[in-house]
Amino acid sequence: MAKSATRTPVWKSIAITLIDDIAQGRYDTGTKLPAEAQLAERFGVNRHTVRRALADMAEQGLVHARRGAGVFVAAKPTDYPVGKRIRFHQNIRRAGRVPSKKVLRLEVLAADAREADALDLEPGDPVVVYEGLSYADDHPVALARTVFPAERLPGILDALEAHESITAALNACGVEDYTRRETRITAKLATATQALHLRTSEGAPILRTTGISDDANGTPIEFGRTWFAGDRVTLTVGDD
Repeated sequence: MAKSATRTPVWKSIAITLIDDIAQGRYDTGTKLPAEAQLAERFGVNRHTVRRALADMAEQGLVHARRGAGVFVAAKPTDYPVGKRIRFHQNIRRAGRVPSKKVLRLEVLAADAREADALDLEPGDPVVVYEGLSYADDHPVALARTVFPAERLPGILDALEAHESITAALNACGVEDYTRRETRITAKLATATQALHLRTSEGAPILRTTGISDDANGTPIEFGRTWFAGDRVTLTVGDD
């Protein structure tokens, strides 16, 4: 007998619905959510299931409980512009939040076929691989893997070690400006490792962007993939 498709747990479905309510502006920042009993009636479940959903949202930093008062909206999903100039720190500050990053991996490797094609290199040419976790107000919002051509950007490894911002690291290597040639957005489900980093559930919805960036001369200097927590970030597409 064929195995049935994995279903989203009821508590997770409730959390996703409430997060969408927040994203749509039905509950503003600081607003009190309906009581557990009201939510249980709305979704046709017991209060324990509702409590599990609210606890998951609290772990993500979206709501917080006040003893004896109820559960309140802590933050809406952050709007994140995706255009020709994608700058993480600038985007997060513009949303009124505090950006930070954690480096997970930084080393020189041989370019695989896809990386070589994106960066106009030969397979096996040296590339600097940066993997990092991006935060907004100390809550993880994105996991990234970015590849830079090592010989085209001498000093990029040291610059990435010295600067939290990729833009600052590129500036230190003489790249005064760079623009995104293309960005592809794909809906995905979080793997176990991605879920661990993003503090979400395995199989939770995430958004993956794949992009190539060029310097002012049109030379590719960055190829990367970023996985955004789908319930904490809203990607907005524009020209800037």
